[in-house]
Amino acid sequence: MRIELTVNGTHREVDDVWEGESLLYALRERMGLPGSKNACEQGECGSCTVYLDGLPVCSCLVAAGQAHGREVTTVEGLADGGELHPVQQAFVERGAVQCGFCTPGLVVTTHDLLERNPSPSDPEIREALAGNLCRCTGYEKILDAVRTAAGVRR
Repeated sequence: MRIELTVNGTHREVDDVWEGESLLYALRERMGLPGSKNACEQGECGSCTVYLDGLPVCSCLVAAGQAHGREVTTVEGLADGGELHPVQQAFVERGAVQCGFCTPGLVVTTHDLLERNPSPSDPEIREALAGNLCRCTGYEKILDAVRTAAGVRR
């Protein structure tokens, strides 16, 4: 099947999508957008989080066909040309990237949090990030990055 969607502001057409193919697979393998990571394939880790029509979703759980006619924004789409989004920059500055596998999902989730709540408390940050798992950082650097990004946006 063919799907047509808008990805990071650009109209895209993808041919030969099979019925069980995930949006994550289509983004990474068919569209050359490797930012979202494939970790658990069960919606448990958050590494594949993208926006679908403005709402964060685990792209591993969305069938590619469900994205037909819709708008997707990936972690790559948050940057403005060659300039990182303040959330992305905060993750780099605070050393919250470690191996980088969880980073795309955490960045998209943090972006969503700060769009809804520009000055979140620590409990609000922890609750927002609860669906994103990291094995490297112990989360403190991630929390620092979210606080930093919130400060930059104020």
